[in-house]
Amino acid sequence: MEKELIIILDFGGQYSQQIARRVRECNVYCQVLPYHTSIDKIKEKAPKGFIFTGGAIDASSQPSLTCDPDIYNLGVPILGICYNGKPGKDISPITTMEDPINNLFGVQLGPDEEDNSKGSIFLKNFLYKTCGCSGKWNMSSFVERSIEELKEKIGDRKVLCALSGGVDSSVAAVMISKSVGKQLTCIFVDHGLLRKNEGDEVEEIFTKQFDVNLIRVNAQDRFYSKLAGVTDPERKRKIIGEEFIRVFEEESKKIGRVDYLVQGTIYPDVIESGIGNSAGIKSHHNVGGLPDYVDFKEIIEPLRDLFKDEVRKAGLVLGIPENLVFRQPFPGPGLAVRIIGDITPDKVRILQDADHIYREEVAKAGLDRYISQYFAVLTNIRSVGVKNDERTYDYTVALRAVKTTDFMTANYVELPWEVLGKVSERIVKEVDHVNRICYDITGKPPATIEWE
Repeated sequence: MEKELIIILDFGGQYSQQIARRVRECNVYCQVLPYHTSIDKIKEKAPKGFIFTGGAIDASSQPSLTCDPDIYNLGVPILGICYNGKPGKDISPITTMEDPINNLFGVQLGPDEEDNSKGSIFLKNFLYKTCGCSGKWNMSSFVERSIEELKEKIGDRKVLCALSGGVDSSVAAVMISKSVGKQLTCIFVDHGLLRKNEGDEVEEIFTKQFDVNLIRVNAQDRFYSKLAGVTDPERKRKIIGEEFIRVFEEESKKIGRVDYLVQGTIYPDVIESGIGNSAGIKSHHNVGGLPDYVDFKEIIEPLRDLFKDEVRKAGLVLGIPENLVFRQPFPGPGLAVRIIGDITPDKVRILQDADHIYREEVAKAGLDRYISQYFAVLTNIRSVGVKNDERTYDYTVALRAVKTTDFMTANYVELPWEVLGKVSERIVKEVDHVNRICYDITGKPPATIEWE
Protein backbone atom coordinates (compact mmCIF):
# COMPACT_ATOMS: atom_id res chain seq x y z
CA MET A 1 0.00 0.00 0.00
CA GLU A 2 1.25 3.46 -0.87
CA LYS A 3 2.27 5.32 2.27
CA GLU A 4 0.32 8.56 1.98
CA LEU A 5 0.72 11.25 4.61
CA ILE A 6 -0.98 14.50 5.50
CA ILE A 7 0.97 16.69 7.94
CA ILE A 8 -0.99 18.80 10.43
CA LEU A 9 1.16 21.70 11.55
CA ASP A 10 0.11 22.79 15.05
CA PHE A 11 0.41 26.53 15.66
CA GLY A 12 -0.88 26.28 19.22
CA GLY A 13 -4.54 25.47 18.67
CA GLN A 14 -6.67 23.15 20.76
CA TYR A 15 -8.17 21.23 17.86
CA SER A 16 -5.22 19.44 16.28
CA GLN A 17 -6.24 16.11 17.77
CA GLN A 18 -9.83 16.36 16.55
CA ILE A 19 -8.67 17.37 13.07
CA ALA A 20 -6.31 14.40 12.94
CA ARG A 21 -9.16 12.10 13.92
CA ARG A 22 -11.31 13.55 11.12
CA VAL A 23 -8.56 12.98 8.58
CA ARG A 24 -8.08 9.38 9.64
CA GLU A 25 -11.82 8.80 9.53
CA CYS A 26 -11.39 9.56 5.82
CA ASN A 27 -8.90 6.64 5.69
CA VAL A 28 -5.95 8.95 5.16
CA TYR A 29 -2.94 8.74 7.48
CA CYS A 30 -1.79 11.95 9.15
CA GLN A 31 0.67 13.18 11.76
CA VAL A 32 0.66 16.29 13.92
CA LEU A 33 3.96 18.17 14.03
CA PRO A 34 4.98 21.44 15.72
CA TYR A 35 4.76 24.52 13.49
CA HIS A 36 8.54 25.00 13.78
CA THR A 37 9.40 21.57 12.33
CA SER A 38 12.40 21.86 10.02
CA ILE A 39 11.90 21.74 6.29
CA ASP A 40 14.42 18.87 6.02
CA LYS A 41 12.34 16.68 8.35
CA ILE A 42 9.19 17.55 6.42
CA LYS A 43 10.82 16.72 3.07
CA GLU A 44 11.83 13.30 4.45
CA LYS A 45 8.20 12.54 5.20
CA ALA A 46 7.09 13.57 1.69
CA PRO A 47 3.56 14.72 2.63
CA LYS A 48 0.79 14.96 0.06
CA GLY A 49 -0.74 17.94 1.83
CA PHE A 50 -0.64 20.19 4.90
CA ILE A 51 -3.26 21.35 7.36
CA PHE A 52 -2.42 24.40 9.45
CA THR A 53 -4.37 24.74 12.70
CA GLY A 54 -4.47 27.20 15.59
CA GLY A 55 -2.53 30.34 16.36
CA ALA A 56 -1.79 32.99 13.77
CA ILE A 57 -0.85 31.65 10.36
CA ASP A 58 -0.37 35.24 9.22
CA ALA A 59 3.38 35.88 9.47
CA SER A 60 2.92 39.65 9.53
CA SER A 61 0.59 39.64 12.55
CA GLN A 62 2.51 37.18 14.75
CA PRO A 63 5.93 36.34 13.35
CA SER A 64 6.88 34.17 16.34
CA LEU A 65 4.37 31.55 15.13
CA THR A 66 5.51 31.08 11.56
CA CYS A 67 6.59 27.86 9.90
CA ASP A 68 9.61 27.44 7.68
CA PRO A 69 8.84 29.60 4.62
CA ASP A 70 10.24 26.92 2.31
CA ILE A 71 7.06 24.92 3.00
CA TYR A 72 5.28 27.24 0.57
CA ASN A 73 7.72 26.29 -2.18
CA LEU A 74 7.10 22.53 -2.00
CA GLY A 75 4.13 22.70 -4.35
CA VAL A 76 2.01 20.79 -1.82
CA PRO A 77 -1.60 21.86 -1.06
CA ILE A 78 -2.17 23.65 2.25
CA LEU A 79 -5.44 23.93 4.16
CA GLY A 80 -5.86 26.36 7.05
CA ILE A 81 -8.56 25.37 9.55
CA CYS A 82 -10.05 27.98 11.92
CA TYR A 83 -12.78 27.79 14.61
CA ASN A 84 -14.45 31.12 15.23
CA GLY A 85 -17.67 30.79 13.27
CA LYS A 86 -20.43 28.42 12.34
CA PRO A 87 -19.31 24.84 11.57
CA GLY A 88 -19.17 24.01 7.90
CA LYS A 89 -19.14 27.64 6.72
CA ASP A 90 -16.29 28.49 4.34
CA ILE A 91 -14.29 31.57 5.19
CA SER A 92 -12.24 33.81 2.92
CA PRO A 93 -9.02 32.36 1.52
CA ILE A 94 -5.93 33.30 3.49
CA THR A 95 -4.10 35.82 1.34
CA THR A 96 -1.55 37.27 3.75
CA MET A 97 1.36 35.21 2.40
CA GLU A 98 2.56 34.86 -1.16
CA ASP A 99 1.00 31.77 -2.67
CA PRO A 100 2.45 31.03 -6.11
CA ILE A 101 0.45 27.82 -6.57
CA ASN A 102 -2.81 29.31 -5.27
CA ASN A 103 -3.42 26.43 -2.84
CA LEU A 104 -3.81 27.99 0.62
CA PHE A 105 -7.40 27.76 1.79
CA GLY A 106 -9.33 28.54 4.98
CA VAL A 107 -12.31 26.61 6.30
CA GLN A 108 -14.24 26.01 9.53
CA LEU A 109 -14.95 22.33 10.20
CA GLY A 110 -16.31 22.47 13.76
CA PRO A 111 -14.69 19.29 15.18
CA ASP A 112 -16.94 19.27 18.24
CA GLU A 113 -20.03 18.76 16.10
CA GLU A 114 -21.28 15.19 15.87
CA ASP A 115 -22.80 15.77 12.43
CA ASN A 116 -20.91 18.28 10.35
CA SER A 117 -21.61 17.19 6.80
CA LYS A 118 -20.46 20.39 5.07
CA GLY A 119 -17.10 20.39 6.84
CA SER A 120 -16.64 16.67 6.20
CA ILE A 121 -17.35 17.06 2.49
CA PHE A 122 -14.89 19.97 2.28
CA LEU A 123 -12.21 17.94 4.07
CA LYS A 124 -12.75 14.89 1.85
CA ASN A 125 -12.53 17.04 -1.27
CA PHE A 126 -9.26 18.53 0.00
CA LEU A 127 -7.80 15.10 0.81
CA TYR A 128 -8.99 13.19 -2.26
CA LYS A 129 -9.28 15.78 -5.03
CA THR A 130 -6.78 18.49 -4.08
CA CYS A 131 -4.08 16.29 -2.49
CA GLY A 132 -4.77 13.19 -4.56
CA CYS A 133 -4.98 10.77 -1.61
CA SER A 134 -6.47 7.35 -2.31
CA GLY A 135 -8.19 6.88 1.06
CA LYS A 136 -6.88 3.32 1.44
CA TRP A 137 -5.24 3.68 4.85
CA ASN A 138 -6.73 1.33 7.43
CA MET A 139 -5.75 -0.38 10.66
CA SER A 140 -4.94 -3.74 9.06
CA SER A 141 -2.40 -2.13 6.76
CA PHE A 142 -0.99 -0.03 9.61
CA VAL A 143 -0.46 -3.12 11.79
CA GLU A 144 1.07 -5.11 8.94
CA ARG A 145 3.47 -2.33 8.02
CA SER A 146 4.37 -1.67 11.68
CA ILE A 147 5.26 -5.33 12.27
CA GLU A 148 7.55 -5.35 9.24
CA GLU A 149 9.22 -2.08 10.28
CA LEU A 150 9.75 -3.38 13.83
CA LYS A 151 11.32 -6.59 12.52
CA GLU A 152 13.79 -4.57 10.47
CA LYS A 153 14.54 -2.14 13.29
CA ILE A 154 15.03 -4.64 16.12
CA GLY A 155 16.81 -7.34 14.15
CA ASP A 156 18.09 -10.07 16.49
CA ARG A 157 18.34 -7.89 19.61
CA LYS A 158 16.39 -8.23 22.87
CA VAL A 159 13.36 -6.15 23.80
CA LEU A 160 11.85 -5.42 27.21
CA CYS A 161 8.29 -4.27 27.86
CA ALA A 162 6.75 -3.12 31.13
CA LEU A 163 3.28 -4.62 30.90
CA SER A 164 0.58 -2.94 32.98
CA GLY A 165 -2.33 -5.05 31.77
CA GLY A 166 -4.01 -2.01 30.25
CA VAL A 167 -5.01 -1.76 26.61
CA ASP A 168 -2.08 0.37 25.43
CA SER A 169 0.80 -1.66 26.84
CA SER A 170 -0.95 -4.92 25.93
CA VAL A 171 -1.39 -3.97 22.27
CA ALA A 172 2.19 -2.68 22.10
CA ALA A 173 3.49 -5.92 23.62
CA VAL A 174 1.56 -8.15 21.22
CA MET A 175 2.67 -6.09 18.22
CA ILE A 176 6.32 -6.50 19.27
CA SER A 177 5.75 -10.20 19.96
CA LYS A 178 4.36 -10.66 16.44
CA SER A 179 7.51 -8.95 15.15
CA VAL A 180 10.32 -10.64 17.07
CA GLY A 181 8.74 -13.46 19.10
CA LYS A 182 10.78 -14.69 22.05
CA GLN A 183 13.23 -11.81 21.79
CA LEU A 184 10.60 -9.93 23.80
CA THR A 185 10.32 -10.24 27.58
CA CYS A 186 7.42 -8.59 29.41
CA ILE A 187 7.67 -7.64 33.06
CA PHE A 188 4.27 -7.43 34.73
CA VAL A 189 4.51 -5.74 38.12
CA ASP A 190 1.41 -6.57 40.15
CA HIS A 191 1.40 -3.78 42.73
CA GLY A 192 -1.79 -5.00 44.37
CA LEU A 193 -3.75 -2.02 43.05
CA LEU A 194 -5.30 -3.67 40.01
CA ARG A 195 -8.98 -4.36 39.45
CA LYS A 196 -10.49 -7.60 40.70
CA ASN A 197 -8.94 -10.72 39.07
CA GLU A 198 -7.04 -8.54 36.60
CA GLY A 199 -3.57 -9.87 37.37
CA ASP A 200 -4.58 -13.47 36.73
CA GLU A 201 -6.44 -12.54 33.53
CA VAL A 202 -3.43 -10.71 32.09
CA GLU A 203 -1.06 -13.55 32.94
CA GLU A 204 -3.33 -16.15 31.34
CA ILE A 205 -3.78 -14.20 28.10
CA PHE A 206 -0.10 -13.50 27.55
CA THR A 207 1.30 -16.88 28.57
CA LYS A 208 -1.34 -19.13 27.03
CA GLN A 209 -2.73 -17.30 24.01
CA PHE A 210 0.35 -15.40 22.85
CA ASP A 211 3.14 -17.47 24.45
CA VAL A 212 5.06 -14.37 25.50
CA ASN A 213 8.03 -14.47 27.88
CA LEU A 214 6.27 -13.01 30.91
CA ILE A 215 7.73 -12.29 34.34
CA ARG A 216 4.99 -11.57 36.87
CA VAL A 217 6.23 -9.89 40.01
CA ASN A 218 3.80 -10.09 42.92
CA ALA A 219 4.85 -6.99 44.84
CA GLN A 220 1.62 -6.18 46.67
CA ASP A 221 3.09 -6.16 50.19
CA ARG A 222 6.01 -4.04 49.06
CA PHE A 223 3.76 -1.33 47.62
CA TYR A 224 1.29 -1.39 50.54
CA SER A 225 4.19 -0.89 52.94
CA LYS A 226 5.49 2.13 51.02
CA LEU A 227 2.02 3.69 50.80
CA ALA A 228 1.07 3.18 54.44
CA GLY A 229 -0.33 6.42 55.92
CA VAL A 230 0.09 8.43 52.69
CA THR A 231 -2.96 10.52 51.75
CA ASP A 232 -1.69 13.13 49.28
CA PRO A 233 -2.44 11.98 45.69
CA GLU A 234 0.79 13.34 44.22
CA ARG A 235 2.84 11.57 46.87
CA LYS A 236 0.98 8.36 46.09
CA ARG A 237 1.82 8.71 42.40
CA LYS A 238 5.49 9.44 43.09
CA ILE A 239 5.84 6.57 45.54
CA ILE A 240 4.22 4.11 43.15
CA GLY A 241 6.27 5.39 40.21
CA GLU A 242 9.51 5.21 42.17
CA GLU A 243 8.80 1.75 43.55
CA PHE A 244 7.78 0.53 40.13
CA ILE A 245 11.15 1.67 38.78
CA ARG A 246 12.99 -0.15 41.55
CA VAL A 247 11.11 -3.41 40.95
CA PHE A 248 11.48 -3.05 37.19
CA GLU A 249 15.24 -2.43 37.49
CA GLU A 250 15.72 -5.43 39.78
CA GLU A 251 13.93 -7.77 37.41
CA SER A 252 15.47 -6.39 34.21
CA LYS A 253 18.99 -6.94 35.59
CA LYS A 254 18.24 -10.64 35.84
CA ILE A 255 17.58 -10.80 32.08
CA GLY A 256 20.94 -9.46 30.95
CA ARG A 257 21.68 -6.92 28.25
CA VAL A 258 18.52 -5.56 26.61
CA ASP A 259 18.74 -3.03 23.76
CA TYR A 260 15.17 -1.80 23.44
CA LEU A 261 12.45 -0.78 25.86
CA VAL A 262 8.80 -0.75 24.72
CA GLN A 263 6.37 1.91 25.95
CA GLY A 264 2.63 1.97 25.32
CA THR A 265 2.58 5.71 24.57
CA ILE A 266 -0.43 6.76 22.47
CA TYR A 267 -1.19 10.01 20.74
CA PRO A 268 -3.28 11.69 23.49
CA ASP A 269 -0.25 11.24 25.78
CA VAL A 270 1.85 13.17 23.28
CA ILE A 271 -0.79 15.89 22.98
CA GLU A 272 -1.13 16.30 26.76
CA SER A 273 2.64 16.58 27.07
CA GLY A 274 2.52 19.53 24.64
CA ILE A 275 2.95 19.82 20.86
CA GLY A 276 4.00 22.92 19.00
CA ASN A 277 2.85 25.98 20.93
CA SER A 278 0.09 24.05 22.75
CA ALA A 279 0.07 23.99 26.53
CA GLY A 280 1.25 20.81 28.21
CA ILE A 281 -1.35 19.44 30.63
CA LYS A 282 0.84 16.77 32.18
CA SER A 283 3.84 14.69 31.21
CA HIS A 284 3.39 11.00 30.63
CA HIS A 285 5.67 8.07 31.40
CA ASN A 286 3.42 5.27 30.29
CA VAL A 287 5.09 2.27 31.79
CA GLY A 288 4.36 3.20 35.37
CA GLY A 289 6.64 6.17 35.91
CA LEU A 290 9.90 5.30 34.18
CA PRO A 291 12.63 7.95 34.49
CA ASP A 292 13.60 10.33 31.69
CA TYR A 293 16.87 8.46 31.28
CA VAL A 294 17.01 4.68 31.01
CA ASP A 295 19.94 2.50 30.03
CA PHE A 296 18.64 1.21 26.71
CA LYS A 297 19.76 1.76 23.15
CA GLU A 298 16.34 3.16 22.30
CA ILE A 299 12.74 3.39 23.49
CA ILE A 300 10.22 1.97 21.02
CA GLU A 301 6.70 3.40 21.00
CA PRO A 302 4.77 1.50 18.30
CA LEU A 303 1.42 3.15 19.15
CA ARG A 304 2.65 6.70 19.50
CA ASP A 305 0.63 7.99 16.54
CA LEU A 306 -2.66 6.23 17.37
CA PHE A 307 -5.73 7.44 19.23
CA LYS A 308 -7.36 5.23 21.87
CA ASP A 309 -10.08 3.92 19.54
CA GLU A 310 -7.42 3.15 16.92
CA VAL A 311 -5.36 1.25 19.51
CA ARG A 312 -8.41 -0.91 20.20
CA LYS A 313 -8.84 -1.56 16.46
CA ALA A 314 -5.18 -2.54 16.26
CA GLY A 315 -5.68 -4.92 19.18
CA LEU A 316 -8.53 -6.68 17.40
CA VAL A 317 -6.44 -6.95 14.21
CA LEU A 318 -3.67 -8.54 16.30
CA GLY A 319 -6.10 -11.11 17.71
CA ILE A 320 -6.27 -9.86 21.28
CA PRO A 321 -9.51 -10.95 23.04
CA GLU A 322 -12.27 -8.36 23.08
CA ASN A 323 -12.54 -8.41 26.88
CA LEU A 324 -8.97 -7.08 27.06
CA VAL A 325 -9.19 -4.77 24.04
CA PHE A 326 -12.28 -3.04 25.40
CA ARG A 327 -11.15 -3.06 29.01
CA GLN A 328 -11.78 0.25 30.71
CA PRO A 329 -8.88 2.76 30.73
CA PHE A 330 -6.92 2.40 33.93
CA PRO A 331 -4.44 4.84 35.53
CA GLY A 332 -0.85 3.75 36.06
CA PRO A 333 -1.09 4.11 39.88
CA GLY A 334 -4.17 1.90 39.74
CA LEU A 335 -6.73 1.95 42.51
CA ALA A 336 -4.44 4.11 44.64
CA VAL A 337 -5.88 7.20 42.94
CA ARG A 338 -9.43 5.88 43.27
CA ILE A 339 -9.11 5.44 47.02
CA ILE A 340 -9.33 8.84 48.66
CA GLY A 341 -7.06 8.98 51.69
CA ASP A 342 -4.60 6.36 52.88
CA ILE A 343 -4.25 2.95 51.21
CA THR A 344 -4.80 -0.32 53.06
CA PRO A 345 -5.34 -3.89 51.80
CA ASP A 346 -8.89 -3.82 53.22
CA LYS A 347 -9.76 -0.62 51.32
CA VAL A 348 -8.36 -2.11 48.12
CA ARG A 349 -10.53 -5.20 48.57
CA ILE A 350 -13.63 -3.05 49.22
CA LEU A 351 -13.06 -1.00 46.09
CA GLN A 352 -12.23 -4.03 43.94
CA ASP A 353 -15.52 -5.67 44.91
CA ALA A 354 -17.59 -2.51 44.45
CA ASP A 355 -15.99 -1.69 41.10
CA HIS A 356 -16.47 -5.26 39.89
CA ILE A 357 -20.21 -5.11 40.64
CA TYR A 358 -20.52 -1.74 38.89
CA ARG A 359 -18.75 -2.93 35.74
CA GLU A 360 -20.72 -6.18 35.74
CA GLU A 361 -24.12 -4.43 35.88
CA VAL A 362 -23.18 -1.87 33.22
CA ALA A 363 -22.14 -4.71 30.93
CA LYS A 364 -25.37 -6.60 31.64
CA ALA A 365 -27.31 -3.50 30.61
CA GLY A 366 -25.41 -3.43 27.30
CA LEU A 367 -23.91 0.00 28.04
CA ASP A 368 -20.24 -0.96 28.38
CA ARG A 369 -19.34 -0.11 24.75
CA TYR A 370 -21.36 3.12 24.85
CA ILE A 371 -19.58 4.56 27.90
CA SER A 372 -15.99 5.70 27.38
CA GLN A 373 -14.93 5.14 30.97
CA TYR A 374 -16.71 4.12 34.15
CA PHE A 375 -15.45 3.09 37.57
CA ALA A 376 -16.06 3.23 41.32
CA VAL A 377 -14.25 5.46 43.81
CA LEU A 378 -13.87 4.71 47.51
CA THR A 379 -14.23 8.07 49.21
CA ASN A 380 -12.94 8.85 52.69
CA ILE A 381 -16.44 9.89 53.71
CA ARG A 382 -18.14 7.72 56.32
CA SER A 383 -21.76 8.10 57.26
CA VAL A 384 -24.42 6.58 59.48
CA GLY A 385 -26.64 3.85 58.05
CA VAL A 386 -28.62 0.75 58.95
CA LYS A 387 -27.72 -2.78 57.91
CA ASN A 388 -29.24 -6.00 59.25
CA ASP A 389 -31.25 -3.90 61.70
CA GLU A 390 -28.06 -2.51 63.19
CA ARG A 391 -26.46 0.93 63.07
CA THR A 392 -23.50 1.23 60.72
CA TYR A 393 -20.86 3.89 60.20
CA ASP A 394 -19.30 2.94 56.89
CA TYR A 395 -17.85 4.24 53.64
CA THR A 396 -19.48 6.06 50.75
CA VAL A 397 -18.70 4.78 47.24
CA ALA A 398 -18.93 7.22 44.32
CA LEU A 399 -19.70 6.01 40.79
CA ARG A 400 -18.29 7.75 37.71
CA ALA A 401 -19.22 7.34 34.02
CA VAL A 402 -18.17 9.63 31.17
CA LYS A 403 -18.51 9.87 27.41
CA THR A 404 -15.61 11.29 25.40
CA THR A 405 -13.95 11.02 22.00
CA ASP A 406 -10.42 11.94 23.02
CA PHE A 407 -10.25 11.99 26.87
CA MET A 408 -9.21 15.64 26.69
CA THR A 409 -12.77 16.71 27.51
CA ALA A 410 -15.67 14.59 28.73
CA ASN A 411 -19.36 14.71 29.63
CA TYR A 412 -20.98 12.67 32.36
CA VAL A 413 -23.30 9.89 31.23
CA GLU A 414 -26.95 9.86 32.29
CA LEU A 415 -27.11 6.23 33.34
CA PRO A 416 -30.63 4.78 33.61
CA TRP A 417 -32.01 4.93 37.13
CA GLU A 418 -32.73 1.20 37.12
CA VAL A 419 -29.06 0.46 36.43
CA LEU A 420 -27.85 2.82 39.13
CA GLY A 421 -30.43 1.41 41.54
CA LYS A 422 -29.32 -2.17 40.88
CA VAL A 423 -25.64 -1.27 41.30
CA SER A 424 -26.35 0.57 44.56
CA GLU A 425 -28.44 -2.28 45.93
CA ARG A 426 -25.83 -4.91 45.14
CA ILE A 427 -22.81 -2.98 46.42
CA VAL A 428 -24.44 -2.14 49.77
CA LYS A 429 -25.69 -5.71 50.14
CA GLU A 430 -22.60 -7.62 48.96
CA VAL A 431 -19.65 -5.42 49.95
CA ASP A 432 -18.76 -5.04 53.61
CA HIS A 433 -18.20 -1.57 55.09
CA VAL A 434 -20.15 0.33 52.39
CA ASN A 435 -23.55 1.83 53.23
CA ARG A 436 -24.00 4.72 50.78
CA ILE A 437 -23.65 5.21 46.99
CA CYS A 438 -23.35 8.55 45.11
CA TYR A 439 -23.17 9.32 41.38
CA ASP A 440 -20.73 11.92 39.97
CA ILE A 441 -22.37 14.25 37.42
CA THR A 442 -19.39 16.55 36.75
CA GLY A 443 -17.87 17.02 33.30
CA LYS A 444 -14.24 17.55 32.27
CA PRO A 445 -13.60 20.42 32.71
CA PRO A 446 -14.01 21.54 35.46
CA ALA A 447 -13.29 18.12 36.95
CA THR A 448 -10.80 15.56 35.69
CA ILE A 449 -12.03 12.09 34.82
CA GLU A 450 -10.18 10.48 37.74
CA TRP A 451 -10.77 11.82 41.24
CA GLU A 452 -7.07 12.04 42.10
